[in-house]
Formats: sequence, structure tokens, C-alpha cells
Amino acid sequence: MLLSTFVVLLSIAGSVSATARRSYDTHNYYVLELDTQPEYYASLLGVEIVEQVGELEGFWLVRGEKNLTKREEGGEDAILARFHATKPSPMKSLIPQIPRKRVKRALPTTSDVAAKLGIQDPLFPDQWHLINPDAPEHMMNVSGLWEEGYTGVGVTSSLIDDGLDYTSEDLAENFDAANSYDYNDHESLPTPKLADDTHGTRCAGQIAAVKNGVCGLGIAYHSRVAAVRILSGAITDADEAAALNQGYDEVSIYSCSWGPTDDGRTMDGPDYIITKSIVNGINRGRQGKGSVFVFASGNGKGSGDECNYDGYTNSIWSVTVGAVDSHGRSPWYSEACAANMVVAYSSGGDKSIVTTDKGKNKCTKSHGGTSAAAPNAVGVYALALQARPDLTWRDIQHLTVRTARPLNYDPSNTSPASADTDYELTFAKRPFSYAFGYGALDGYAFVHAALDWKLVARQTWMKTRTVVLGDGKMTKEKEFSGGIPFGGAGEGSVSSTLEVTEKMMRRARFDGLEHINVRVWIEHGRRGDVYVEVVSPNGIKSVLAGVSSKDGGGRKSDKDKNGFPGWLFMSVKHWDENPLGIWTITVSDPVNSETTGKFLGWNMIFWGSSTDTSVSAADDEHKYELPPDDENVFPPVEAEEDEEDIPLSPTTTLATTTTTEERPTGSTSRMYTKPTHFLSTGVVDGVETTSTSSSTAASSSDSSPSDSTLSKIFSSQKPIYALLEFLFLVAVAIALFVFFMRRRRQKREDYEALTRVGDNVAMGRIRREGERRGEMYDAFDEGSDEDEYEDARDDQPMLPRSAREGASLPASAGGGGGQSAQQRYRDEPLESESPSRAEQGDRGSHLRDERTDDSGSSGSWEHT
Repeated sequence: MLLSTFVVLLSIAGSVSATARRSYDTHNYYVLELDTQPEYYASLLGVEIVEQVGELEGFWLVRGEKNLTKREEGGEDAILARFHATKPSPMKSLIPQIPRKRVKRALPTTSDVAAKLGIQDPLFPDQWHLINPDAPEHMMNVSGLWEEGYTGVGVTSSLIDDGLDYTSEDLAENFDAANSYDYNDHESLPTPKLADDTHGTRCAGQIAAVKNGVCGLGIAYHSRVAAVRILSGAITDADEAAALNQGYDEVSIYSCSWGPTDDGRTMDGPDYIITKSIVNGINRGRQGKGSVFVFASGNGKGSGDECNYDGYTNSIWSVTVGAVDSHGRSPWYSEACAANMVVAYSSGGDKSIVTTDKGKNKCTKSHGGTSAAAPNAVGVYALALQARPDLTWRDIQHLTVRTARPLNYDPSNTSPASADTDYELTFAKRPFSYAFGYGALDGYAFVHAALDWKLVARQTWMKTRTVVLGDGKMTKEKEFSGGIPFGGAGEGSVSSTLEVTEKMMRRARFDGLEHINVRVWIEHGRRGDVYVEVVSPNGIKSVLAGVSSKDGGGRKSDKDKNGFPGWLFMSVKHWDENPLGIWTITVSDPVNSETTGKFLGWNMIFWGSSTDTSVSAADDEHKYELPPDDENVFPPVEAEEDEEDIPLSPTTTLATTTTTEERPTGSTSRMYTKPTHFLSTGVVDGVETTSTSSSTAASSSDSSPSDSTLSKIFSSQKPIYALLEFLFLVAVAIALFVFFMRRRRQKREDYEALTRVGDNVAMGRIRREGERRGEMYDAFDEGSDEDEYEDARDDQPMLPRSAREGASLPASAGGGGGQSAQQRYRDEPLESESPSRAEQGDRGSHLRDERTDDSGSSGSWEHT
């Protein structure tokens, strides 16, 4: 017996050492699990032992001939049926083995993808942002989505730019003429007429170039592209507002690779009517799901510019996209700021973007800047909206934050040497960089996350009362007075706090935080020196101004003396944070400069998701509406609150600041005097602000504590005084009424005594007109006749295109609504700002010459 057992074990050991060849055509294979020797149970099941499964003790590969293991009448495999019939037994499991094909996880090559998808476009191998063989981890990662059938079918994007060459063989098939328009020349088709009207065509090629053997192909090559021409001449605010809503029922995404001049001196943004149009698209675009606005962050990094000085890129309604090069580095031109949400691949080092160019079959290998980064993001969003057309504009932003891939992030690096590695963890434990935002947009991760994404609840917001410091004031002419001094001559920094309470959160039904806005009124003799930061109750810091220099004051060319007259900053760094508690703002001038400043005041707006999930975000009837365009004065006019909600005086702290560097001189800045209304002041649903009352520097305020206290007392008694005044007026009216009635009765009696019988005297009837009751301010914008009129006016349709085509711009058209005719918009780096030609490769850019074309287009806007 011992001898036979030894022989069996010896034969098994021999079979294990030499793995048996498989024959799946003639045999069925199983893995038998048991803790004892297998030969008895193998014979019981009618199988033969093949070998032990690798190094797994107690697991044996067995097999049975297919003609002997045919299924029983019940449909079960005969060997499995015997296994189940022997239960209970030492045999723990019997698992059928089915051959499965495993796929190599080697990164795709251009030749593999081209062969698999039938791509014959000749420049596809050069489109490294689609397939990057030199650095495979740095590309938009969309080829796998193409294989799964996501190519942008049914999605339309609109290029708000300098036109689109719809005769190009690479774009003609996907061009959407119905949703296009030329607002420069007021024609139905956005024909690129000027010599350098190539920018829109190139951006369109990145999104939707057809897979047809011409040039390359777009990220969403089966999507549609419309175009709105506005960058080829001067344009009024009214036309720009119309452009941002052009075709918004059918257009899903607006690609905007332009903005105010990136010269490190300009602080500018959309005026009221343009902001109103953007909010209108957010509320009504895509049948209520919201237009998706994608803006390039700007190319002024080389000039010390920051995207929080641009009112288009620091808007909560925009996805702000910076650039990253083919090796994952932040390019020399891509602006950093707390409003940067994500980066996408573009030019840098020795590579640029290969795409379509103006001409029937023209291509280019020299496209770049943040202008090229934004369309790459638009292409990814088009793929996602094919997969999930029900995504709202805020779902797109949530998915962007959650799926972005941090670049060059090293958690152990506590002293980053450059902006490429300058990450900080947010409250939600996500790495955030002012240069990269939350990281690089990954197409595959984004779309697959979208497939299982639960739509966000409707939007809600909390706006705080304005904190006034040192009796600060600003007139509508932007003349400052009061405020607390800081900077220069060792005056130090000024810190102020406000509190978000549980009551505020409940009133707003506030759940998850998304964006924060901080509006400031700061007087300063040299704006570029000012450093502004806000710190949350959880210790998360957002640098709002001065991010381009660790010591602050990064805009070395900004010598503007107008300061920040109600400028609105934005940060996405507090996404998913709990806003409850004390928020602290600090304003300083860390630059060794003779100029000084004064901090007059500030307020905040918190944007996020509502706890009310009964209404979807798309069907929400209480969406945010931009308040009327009130005068930009300080303190702003704000509605009265209940007595219990009146905030106490703010906490203000003066701290000594050490200046460490000399501010270099620069050329005199050119001023663009667009007002900065943005979100106007006023009370909204769910708003309350409180702050503790103390001061560490009594001398910093122009008003004494007693004056402040008296002011608050009188302010809190306003309802009582109003009631007493009303009662007094009622008493006077009653007394006058009684007096006149008695006098009239006396006259009637005297008259009747003098008349003869039968005389008829007609008495005049006194008619009292009811006093008209004035409307009170409605914080919820409900039930107001004026609001109903405004809503009715907002719902009026645009003029038919035929009517618009007959219109002509006045000869003096230089930008209505306060926009100077000198105002320029630009999108790619200036040659004068860039490094040497050898350093920047093919990224050269140039200014548009100011001229008048025969077409009637004026070349007064900057772009490349």
C-alpha cells in the first residue's frame, strides 16, 4: 500500500514539473480544491488528474473527455452533477475552466489605432496630443473611447472666435451653418476674411476634424461645430452677449480661446449685459441643463499675469483651462490662479499642436497656447455628452475636478522648487496647483466616470453682508476715502474676518461647496504690488492676487493707481469643503515700495449644491438671476435684514510685514476702464453674516467705537421709528379729516338756512385718490411687477438673422457699453513676451495689425 501511494505521488510530481499541454477541443478542464490526496476523488468524479495548479497547495487541474461529460437532461455538466451529488465531502470546490483572452496593456501606438479604426489622415501620427509615443502618459487619452464608439455623435460645439473655414475638406462635413453667425460683418456665415483669421479654424479642427484622409482628426470627429465670428474687429457688448447665446438650444459647448490683453497690466472682464447673457445660457441653454462655457486661462505668465485678473476666466460659469506641454510641464505662457480648474495639452518645448488650417485642404503644425488647450477640453466634453446627454453644466465641472490627473505631484515634497510641483492638499484631500488646477484632463477617465455619475442637486448660494473697514467709501466715480492703511513704510497687512453660521447654511439649504467669490474694495497706488489671500475655517488658503510670486506682488508691470474698485475674485480650491466657521482675508503689500494702500471692505459668495433633492438642477425654477446693474459704489446698497440678523462690527487686525525685494520698474500701463459689476450686491435667499467685534488697532479706523455703537443702535431701531412716523401721519390725517367734515357740515347748515323752499343746489363730490403703495425690495425676486416686466423683456427672441444682416455698425463702433475702441482681445503669447526663438520652437505668435479690410472687418482685436 505504501509503495503504491509513493508511486502515485511520484507520478504527480513528475507531471507538475512538466506542465501538460492543454487540449480544449477534446476535453473539459476543472480545478478541484481539496485538502487530501486527489486520486480517489478524481476517480469518483470520472476525471483524470493533470497537475497541481502552480504553487497552490490543495488545488488540482483535472479534465474529462467531452463526449463523456455531456450535459444531463437538466442542463448541468455531468461531472459537476457528480460533484454536487457527493456533498458533503472533503471536496471544497470544482471550478470549470473556460479559456479567456487577456489583452496586452501596452500603450496604443498610432499605427495600431489607425489600423483598428481605419484612420488614413496623413498627419495623425504627428498629433501627439492624441497618441504620444515619446511620453505615453501625457496625452488626452481618447483613443480607447473611439474604440468604444464615443466619437461625439449628436453633440454640437460652437467656436466663438475669428470665423471658421467651412470650405475646408477637414471641416465641411461637420459644419453647422444653422447655429453660426458673423457678428463683425453681420452676415449669416462666419467666413474668415482677414489674412490672419485662422485661429477659429484651427481650434475647430482640434474638436471635430473629420476622419477622411485630410490632415489629422479631431477628438470628437463625429461631432458638429458651429462658429460665431467676433474677434475680427470691434464689437459692442450687445453683439458679444448675443454671440454667447447663439443657438443655445442646440449648441452644447462654447469654446472661447480669447480674453482681455495678457500683458500683466490689464484687469478686465465682461460688463453687465455680457454677464447677463452668460447666466442666461447657464439657466436656459440646452433646455435648462446649461451651456458649457470653456475659457482658455490666458498666455500672460511671462508678463507676470494671473487669470484671476480676467473676469471671463475667474467666473464660476466657466471651466477655466490652462496648458501643459508634451512632457507634463507648465509652459512659459500659461497663467496660474486659484480659478484654474484643469489643464489640457498644448504647445511647449519643441512640440506644438497639429490641426486643420484655413484653406480647402490646408494643415498646420504650429498651433498652440492656452488657445489650443481649451478646444482639447471641449472635445473631451463632447465625447462625455454623447455618453451622458443629461449632464448639466455643473456636472461637467464636478467630473472635471474629480477625474483630473495631478501632474508631477509628490506628497513627500514639502518644499516645491517650481510651479510644476507646487501642490497643496485641499480639504477634500485633492492635490491642487495654481498652475495645473486639479491636474490634466483625462478623456477616458472623464467619460467613464460620467457613465455612472449621479446628477448633482440644484444650485444654491449664500451671499454675506459687506464688511466695511475704517468707514471706507467709494463713489460711483471710483474715488476712495477711509479704509485701513497697509503696505509701504512698514504699515503691515490688514486682516478681517466674517463667519458662516449654521443658520445661514439652513436658510440656504446649503450642502456641498463648489466655488467661492471674494469681492474687494482696495485703494492702492500700484495695483501689481497687492497681495490678497483668503483662509477658510479649515485652514485652506487661496491666494487671490500675487500667486505668480511666492512673496506676492507678482504683476511687476501693473502700475495702475485705481486699485480694486469692487473687483470679484474666484477660487475653486475649496471644492467639497465645509464652509462653516470663520473666514479670514489678508491684504498686504509685501513689495518694497513707496506706494501705500487702504483696505475698505469685502464680502463673499458661496456657491454649491442644495440639500433639496426634490427638484433636478435642469428643472429648477429658482435658478440664479443676475441682479440689476446697480452703481458700483461702496458700501454697496444692501437690503435691510431682520434685527437679529444685523452683523456686528468686523474683526480687523494689523500685522507688521517685512519687505524683501525691490519692485522693478516697468512701462506705463494702458488703462481700460470697463466697470466691474459682475454679480451685483444685494441679499439673496439664505444669507446671514456675523463677525466678532474687536479691534487690535483703534487708530486704524476713522470712526470711534462710540460712533460705531450709536450707528448700530439707530440702525437697529429703524423699524420702530418707521412705525411711530406712520402712526403720527395717520393721526394727523384723521384730525384733518374731522376738521374739514365739521367745516363742510357747518357751511351746509348755513346755506340751507338762507335758501328758499324748492331751490336745488348741487354739491360737488369730494373724491379721495388712494395713495399708491411702493414696492418693497424682494430678496427672492418674487411677485415684483418690475421683475415680471424684466423677465418678459428677457424672454423676447433675438431679431431674425435676416433683420440682423441688414444692420450695420456705426462708423464710431469701438465697443458699446463703455468698451473702448482700443480694447483688444488676445489668446496666444506675444513674441515680445516669449523666450528666445530657439527656446520656444514653433510657438511664435504675432499681433494682429490694426487695419480695415475690404470686407468691412476691422482688425482691432488681438489674437493669433
